[in-house]
Amino acid sequence: MTEDQSAGAQHRARALHERGRLPWSLKLAVVVIHPVASLLFRLRYRHGERLPRTGPVLLVANHVSVLDPLACARLVYDHGRIPHFLAKEAVFKGLAGRILRDAGQIPVARGSSEAKGSLAAAVADLEAGNVVVIYPEGSVTRDERWWPMQARTGVARLALTTDAVVLPVAQWGPQRVHDYHTKQLRLRPRTPTEYSLGEPVDLGALRAEVRAGRPLTPELLRETTDLIMGRVRDLLAELRGEPAPPGFAARPRRRLSGDVPGSAA
Repeated sequence: MTEDQSAGAQHRARALHERGRLPWSLKLAVVVIHPVASLLFRLRYRHGERLPRTGPVLLVANHVSVLDPLACARLVYDHGRIPHFLAKEAVFKGLAGRILRDAGQIPVARGSSEAKGSLAAAVADLEAGNVVVIYPEGSVTRDERWWPMQARTGVARLALTTDAVVLPVAQWGPQRVHDYHTKQLRLRPRTPTEYSLGEPVDLGALRAEVRAGRPLTPELLRETTDLIMGRVRDLLAELRGEPAPPGFAARPRRRLSGDVPGSAA
């Protein structure tokens, strides 16, 4: 057990108390996701204390597998918070959709004017003091070596227009269970999976400029997005023990399917 995990175990009882009463949908999610994630992944956390125990948090992660939201949900829950994912609208149908909505997950209708409404919902969620998880790449990275590809700029809009703590997080390991590139599923119990939480990204100066009237130009949004994702990439390099590439993998020209929660246009 790592030092972070030991500390996490010590505060778990207090964290459970801080969560308060959970709605039925979240209780169901905990009952289902917690044991499944525990079976699939042997989770290790670095610097878990950097996830604030209270207040709004925009958790920004790289995307390596269709299964990594299970592990990421455990990361947030194990540190005393409830994750609210930005998820593709297609999964919000029927009973599953009802459960997701009741659990506070946020549907994203990418490629339409409704995407702005999704960002507005995420802003409201952050203003309510919640943890919003976003995968700015919008889909599992198509880079053959699993480095982050160029991200969408919705993360910058959320980061610059709210007071949320912007927390970069790198994850490595879920791709060993489900390889998106080869479509192979390898159900090996307790696959090593690591998370590293970085220092919050200081956007105080840029936020002040935006509040003073600086427009959210494409250039500003791209600059801010790359700044945040650069921190994620560097954390991933530390987890992997190898140097990070200087930039980001190019996005394929064709439209990518929004296969997993956590993206925004």
